[in-house]
Amino acid sequence: MTARHTKVLIVGGGFSGIGLGHRLLQERFKDFVILERSDRVGGVWNTNTYPGCQCDVPSHLYSFSFAPNPEWTRMYSPQPEIRDYLQSCVESFGLTPYIRTGVEVIRAAWNDGILLWEVETTEGAWTTQILVGAVGPLTEPKLPDVPGIGAFEGEVMHSSRWNHDVDLTGKRVASIGTGASAIQYVPQIADQVGELYVYQRSAPWIMPHDQRDITDEERAEFRRNPKAQRRERDKVYLSKEALILGFVKQPRIMSLLEKLSTKHMESQVADPELRSLLTPDFTLGCKRILPSNTWYPALQKPNVTVIPHALKEIHERSVVGSDGVEREVDVIIFGTGFHVADIPFGDQLRGRTGETLSEHWKGSPRAYLGASIPKFPNYFMFLGPNTGLGHSSMIYMIEAQIEHITGAIRAMDTTGATTIEVEQDTHDRYNAKIDKKMAGTVWERGGCTTFYQDANGRNATIYPDWTFRFRRDAAKWEPDAYRLGFAAPQVEAAA
Repeated sequence: MTARHTKVLIVGGGFSGIGLGHRLLQERFKDFVILERSDRVGGVWNTNTYPGCQCDVPSHLYSFSFAPNPEWTRMYSPQPEIRDYLQSCVESFGLTPYIRTGVEVIRAAWNDGILLWEVETTEGAWTTQILVGAVGPLTEPKLPDVPGIGAFEGEVMHSSRWNHDVDLTGKRVASIGTGASAIQYVPQIADQVGELYVYQRSAPWIMPHDQRDITDEERAEFRRNPKAQRRERDKVYLSKEALILGFVKQPRIMSLLEKLSTKHMESQVADPELRSLLTPDFTLGCKRILPSNTWYPALQKPNVTVIPHALKEIHERSVVGSDGVEREVDVIIFGTGFHVADIPFGDQLRGRTGETLSEHWKGSPRAYLGASIPKFPNYFMFLGPNTGLGHSSMIYMIEAQIEHITGAIRAMDTTGATTIEVEQDTHDRYNAKIDKKMAGTVWERGGCTTFYQDANGRNATIYPDWTFRFRRDAAKWEPDAYRLGFAAPQVEAAA
């Protein structure tokens, strides 16, 4: 079967893919396709449907700056509203004809003969001059490596693949993990289940949540005066960005926030023994800071037990913690996060040398501006290595990369180049600067182990500086950073 061809093939229909598609249409560039493996767009906001799922960044900032939504009902939007917002963006941007849902990319390889990417999908083959990975870091669920995980005879689910057909009423449930997802779904299911065991490998820092409804009057004002909503967005951005002072510049500042978090716990947890179990043993900010007013009350319900141990093994009808105690359960829920630093999509890409991207990285992902990698010509990725944030909105970073990738596509289009590849020296200098800035941050000195760290112990996830600097560097096109190639294909490209 003859492969279909498009100049730009975008893999992923979440914020990144939708945002880049919109920008390309603004540039009057229409030779592109967006492939989304799910049955509808939305990325993580389509697949994550667990009870209580919502964003922990305020809505005004967690949305496109060029597509404000005056209809948010809450300061922190629930999952269905964000999913519907993205669907409305697709429609208002005119992207529907460019999106193919239900199509998964199986593998992709660069062909130096035809100077194209050859892409295999569940609906046949494609060739493309420019391949863009917009799959995001919170895509592939991560399960703990414990014996017996396949032997359990009850129901098993990961928070990001919630099985709504499973009735939890009266069930004995083991919830594994105390991260961003668990602190949202545990309070939602605590009153429904019969018994809930919360396995906590390490206690998280919990901050008071300023969640509230957005009033009808406020929404009406945002409709009448978009500048008012822009001011709200700017205020949220500045308040979040101020945390960099503690994260990066002076980690000792985090002690002030630790006092606020401790006071929050003490106001909600009366039992000193339980407070001791729930007190973190690392500097606030080393792991993701979690906002909640319902987590601590949920843990004190009579049918909820905090197990301050990691999961050790799983039997047919029970789980065993590192304390050695076996507990019978009917359901296991893994709130154990995602493959982030190991970037699973890297296993599916082969560059010029024949190595997969994962093999090329050798356990430590690196990229220029989190977007481009030497030896992988004409390939760009969103939210790649060291673009993550521990304090603010990833949409801000996505918009910066939209401008960068659009600049690369524009450079190829205007010059007639057949290839574009980041210079090795540019890539190496950029990552050396990232590593140097990372060294004194709370993520390195805070005394914790996190999903931010790759297989070699390097923090391959977080961007250790002011986000406006990333935006400035990414948006300003630097032609010397890339090498343009003008060679003709050695064989005729597929039509």
